[in-house]
Amino acid sequence: MELTKKTHACVRLVKDGRTLVIDPGAFSEPDSADGADAILVTHEHPDHFSEERLRAVLEASQGTELWTLRSVADRLAGAFPGRVHTVGDGDTFAAAGFDVEVHGELHAVIHPDLPRITNVGFLVDGSVFHPGDALTVPGRPVDTLLVPVMAPWNKVSEVIDYVREVAPARTVDIHDALLTDLARPVYDQHLENLGRAPHQRLGAGESTGL
Repeated sequence: MELTKKTHACVRLVKDGRTLVIDPGAFSEPDSADGADAILVTHEHPDHFSEERLRAVLEASQGTELWTLRSVADRLAGAFPGRVHTVGDGDTFAAAGFDVEVHGELHAVIHPDLPRITNVGFLVDGSVFHPGDALTVPGRPVDTLLVPVMAPWNKVSEVIDYVREVAPARTVDIHDALLTDLARPVYDQHLENLGRAPHQRLGAGESTGL
C-alpha cells in the first residue's frame, strides 16, 4: 500500500492499482479525490467534507462510491442511489479492495457550549487508522496512526498521550493546515521525543510505502 498525504486531513491510499481517499475537504487540493475508486468521510465539517467537490467526483466517475456517517450521506444519497453508504461505529465493509472497520461516534469537544456532532474513524486493512476529529482508540494494534496534530479541539499533550495509548508502529501527521512552518518543528520534536513511536511528517503530495 502507498499513502500520499494531501493538504490538511486528506490522504490517498493506493493498493493493487485501486485508490481510496479519506476526507477530501475544502482545505485539501481541489483534485484530491479525482480518480478515486472509493471515498471515506469522517464527518461533516468543511475541512473534511466538501459537498460541491464530492458531487463533482461522483458525477464524473460512475464507479466511485462513498462511505460515511448519516449527516454526510443524507446530503448526497438521493442524487447517487446505491453509491453512498451510511456507516457507524462497529461496522465493517470492503471498499475498492480495501477492508475497512469503523470506530468512534462523536467529534472531540471544541467547547462545552458547542453541541458535539458525530464523527467516525476508519481503520483500513487493519493497518492505517484515520480518526477524523477525535482521539478515538481503535482497540486493536495499528501499524500507522494518522495523527491530528493541530486543531481547535486539541493540545499537544493530549495528542502525545493519544499516540502512547494507541501505541502504533509509527505515526504520520494529518490535520496540520493550521500550523505555520515556524511551529512545525516544535510539534515534530514533541511527537518524536515523547510519543514513543517513530514519527513522520509528509508534505502535501509526498508519499510513503506502508
